[in-house]
Amino acid sequence: MSWVRDGDGLVGWGCAARLDTSGTERFVEADAWWQDWAEQVEVHDEVGLPGTGPVAFTSMAFAEEPGRSVLVVPEVLVGQRDGVRWVTTVGEPAAARPPEPVAHPGMVRYSDGQLSATGYRQAVADAVRRMREVGDLDKIVLAHDLLACTSDPLDGRFLLNNLAARYPSCWTFSVDGLVGATPELLLERTGQLVRSRVLAGTIWPREGRGADELAAELLASGKDRSEHDYAASSLATCLSPFCTELTVPEEPSVLRLRNVMHLASDVSGVLSGSQATLLRMTDAVHPTAAVGGTPTPQAVKLIHELEGMDRDRYAGPVGWVDARGNGEFGVALRCAQIQSAPEDREGRVRLFAGCGIVADSDPDLEVAEAEAKLLPMREALEGIA
Repeated sequence: MSWVRDGDGLVGWGCAARLDTSGTERFVEADAWWQDWAEQVEVHDEVGLPGTGPVAFTSMAFAEEPGRSVLVVPEVLVGQRDGVRWVTTVGEPAAARPPEPVAHPGMVRYSDGQLSATGYRQAVADAVRRMREVGDLDKIVLAHDLLACTSDPLDGRFLLNNLAARYPSCWTFSVDGLVGATPELLLERTGQLVRSRVLAGTIWPREGRGADELAAELLASGKDRSEHDYAASSLATCLSPFCTELTVPEEPSVLRLRNVMHLASDVSGVLSGSQATLLRMTDAVHPTAAVGGTPTPQAVKLIHELEGMDRDRYAGPVGWVDARGNGEFGVALRCAQIQSAPEDREGRVRLFAGCGIVADSDPDLEVAEAEAKLLPMREALEGIA
């Protein structure tokens, strides 16, 4: 298990406790289970920083059904924050074995997933047609998947190391086989402070175009600015009932990554009461317009109809929460679900990518954007430096 950004974060292994849940009440059940479990543990914490003491790594399903959600409390946790390092153990962990060396997974071959690129283009075209003709949606976020098989066993640490090295400003995560490097922070709680990084609106490298030129084009794009405004206002509307103060930037900035650029807004607030647990706030804000659409209920319903695939935990909240209520949840983007076991002779992994679709979206450009968003996981899988 992992949650690391710029060298700081948490890495855990072993399983001291675990909850698997699903359905409409998955966040409520997860919150109740975690609070009950944490209250029964005798804690000795000499450090007292967010992430010390008991921690549950968490990965929630995107939708109510199908999909599964999981909380895992590791037996051993190693953390680092602002130059302070610590180790947390739960109970009497099993005797440590020397770690196996991380090996290259060998040759990689790709095949269509549940929704091919061609099928994805058709889904985008259908969504655009509906928005233009019916007019009941402002935005919908559609995704597709890609299957990859490796000639040798696949070690999740191989992916994590490559992702962290190439995308240090992203949150590199691993929870129950879901591995990725997300640029989008859904919610972070530290004491009574909460913040979020909203991303929506994307441009990717193109031949003959410099980075500054691309950034200026993104900021000037009416389509991308409109998409971003939907996402930021969605987050603020859902988060405001928990806050006495909430600050939303008037203008987005540009987040520059190796494979794409995004419009970004950092939202921050002061919480109003003890009922604002991180999991309950996450339940309130997920899915934002950045991963669902606007209006969200109609968009999420149409996502299932148009995609026809199980997203599972892709685009769901992923991260960690500690016993004092601190924690960080990102949106599970730029990620893949490892489907093979470590002892298998070959590796098997399912990659995901998606885009925000509005009425003037071009299906061909959306396919190209999704391909650009698959690049981080493909390069990590292939070991490209």
